[in-house]
Amino acid sequence: MKLVLFDCDGTLVDSAGLIHEVMARTFEDFGLARVSLDATKGIIGLTLDIAIARLMHQSHVDDRALAMTAHYKKIYGGVRAEMDFREPLFPGIQELVATLSARDALILGAVTGKSRRGLDQICASHGYEKTFFVSRTADDCPSKPHPAMVTECCFEAGIDPKDTIVIGDAIYDMQMAKSAGAAAIGVAWGYAAVSELVEAGADHIAYAPNHILDWMETCHA
Repeated sequence: MKLVLFDCDGTLVDSAGLIHEVMARTFEDFGLARVSLDATKGIIGLTLDIAIARLMHQSHVDDRALAMTAHYKKIYGGVRAEMDFREPLFPGIQELVATLSARDALILGAVTGKSRRGLDQICASHGYEKTFFVSRTADDCPSKPHPAMVTECCFEAGIDPKDTIVIGDAIYDMQMAKSAGAAAIGVAWGYAAVSELVEAGADHIAYAPNHILDWMETCHA
């Protein structure tokens, strides 16, 4: 048995537009300049309070960052409804997940910097309520790149990290995977540059979802 753990934002779904708009409005509401889309993409994957602190060029989470985190969460639902935005799956993801789900020797899971509520919304939007046997969110574990999300999923599933594959688009995903002792696949369709993923420890770069299947069959069957 092998465990396949998917990151969510930037890997399964294209959520940068929504995250950026909520983040930009949060900064504006606190009298700060709107953050750029590139800056927002650079923090996607981190736990929200740490992400906001990073965007303010702070090395720690202070009271203002915590207040902004609460505000972000407060306005998120309204912005999501206003934009009628449901974080679409990237092309080819639906087919990839369906193929992997049908394999008896694989267990699927999710590891995300989103809240539990945010992950549940994504799963409900795309019919994945029963797809992920294990999952860890920002509500459950320290922020990536801490390995806890992976190691806790491994423990719950009863699968060793060496038999686990983490699939993600951020350097934090690659660092988390390697720290946990798992294989790391970086995806080129997300929000980090391929060179950054390689430098962070990616064992393989997938340029399309079907490349993940090819790699699993030839290198990690």
